[in-house]
Amino acid sequence: MNKIPLVVIFSLFVVSFGSYSFAQTVEFNHINIIDPVVILETTSGEIVIGFFPNDAPKHVENFIKLSTSGFYEGVLFHRIIPGFMIQGGDPNTIDGDPSTWGTGGPSTSVDAEFNTIKHNRGIVSMARSADPNSGGSQFFIVHQDSNFLDEQYTVFGRIITEESFETLDKIAAVETGDRDNPLDPEKVRITKATVVSISEIPNVIDLQEPERTQNTPLTPSSGNQKYQSTENEISLSVPEGWLLQERDDSQPNSPDVVAVGPKTGIMNPVISLTVQETNQRTLDELISEKLETIKPVIESGELIVSSQKKMTINGYDAYVTEAEGLFSSDGELYNVQFKEIMIYDKEKFYTLAYSNGVDDFDSQLPRFDDTVESFSIITPESTSDEIPSEVGGCLIATATFGSELAPQVQQLRELRDNTILSTESGTAFMTGFNQIYYSFSPTIANLEREHPLFKEVVKLSITPMLSSLSILNYVDINSEEEMLSYGIGIILMNVGMYFAAPAIIIYKIRK
Repeated sequence: MNKIPLVVIFSLFVVSFGSYSFAQTVEFNHINIIDPVVILETTSGEIVIGFFPNDAPKHVENFIKLSTSGFYEGVLFHRIIPGFMIQGGDPNTIDGDPSTWGTGGPSTSVDAEFNTIKHNRGIVSMARSADPNSGGSQFFIVHQDSNFLDEQYTVFGRIITEESFETLDKIAAVETGDRDNPLDPEKVRITKATVVSISEIPNVIDLQEPERTQNTPLTPSSGNQKYQSTENEISLSVPEGWLLQERDDSQPNSPDVVAVGPKTGIMNPVISLTVQETNQRTLDELISEKLETIKPVIESGELIVSSQKKMTINGYDAYVTEAEGLFSSDGELYNVQFKEIMIYDKEKFYTLAYSNGVDDFDSQLPRFDDTVESFSIITPESTSDEIPSEVGGCLIATATFGSELAPQVQQLRELRDNTILSTESGTAFMTGFNQIYYSFSPTIANLEREHPLFKEVVKLSITPMLSSLSILNYVDINSEEEMLSYGIGIILMNVGMYFAAPAIIIYKIRK
């Protein structure tokens, strides 16, 4: 099957499929090992990891391959947050500069295999950057239940012995510095990684099937997050809470902007925008080129086009294509539905695309329609004070966009939607808070886009706030009283940290 045209035409480059079969036999030192587990010997004790090959076959294969090659020998658990997780697997931690810890890995990566296993205590999951498909060698072990990570990171294993849990607690208890790095690295070093059959582990604890999310949809987002690019001279909004990413220069053929939503079916819903030069081609010529490109796929029966039509969108000539096609992954076929809108503006044309599984396509289609409606082309003259104030958007999202803090911001948004907005007091507080926040946030967001240095300063400034708000992930809020004591209390603490404390310091200095 020729699957390349589907990827190119509809920009479907961020796809996460569910369960696959994986042969639970590996060869190590010329010996076949049935039901393999990995023993990590550390300076604080032993950790034995069992796997979920049906949920994340590629991650299991990758982890075992790295373990048998000696890749993990000498690396540290370099990021330790008690009550949350311990993270390791970076080769830079063997003898590299501590400032580089957390940035290293192998030369290849593993595509996301998001699944429904919950991130409960003892779960082993793959660390990644803002790109869902950037998993390499770094992994983390959950210290305490952290279900805000569910379906956003790939779970591929769990620890399976009592000693493993004791070692987890010992590592989580070591003293750390400002960046959650261990102050005494020799207490948290992996000295050896061995692959053996689970039958050779005499003290495996009786573990039940892992708890799952049952693949229920996450609480719908209440709004949109806005994006603007002065380079491409466009602005648009995408669903709030979706992971927003810009194109990596190493992938020149990928879309310029991609928003990835939470998976509710066979794949994650994806909205993308691609900006291209017309090179003096007319809209009709571009349409003809596209039809010629997809003709072989249509004739083969792999793509069924249900609708093609010209129309006007936001005052611009446009061409809309709706189709359904078979997408192949590891020998499995998945029925995927697409909607693509080509917007034409003489010098450039802009392709907005939405893809999702056929059964879940309609559930997110209104959000794509909102994105299309919000799309606008910014002329050079309008990039100054004439830009509408609503383009600015959230200063926190803008400051952390594309950085290592982006996933944390997304988790906090989900926490807000699922926890704070689930109570009357939380909803009332956030309504008033947002009125104040968005009175100045768009202005600052625009300044961040115009001045990269200013953006970095803001990002550094809000990092303590994001860390303190993460405390809400570890408390149970089941009543109005708990919301007032935990949620609103922590937010007010940040108000004091960012406004009251500086005011008092300035007053004392002047006095």
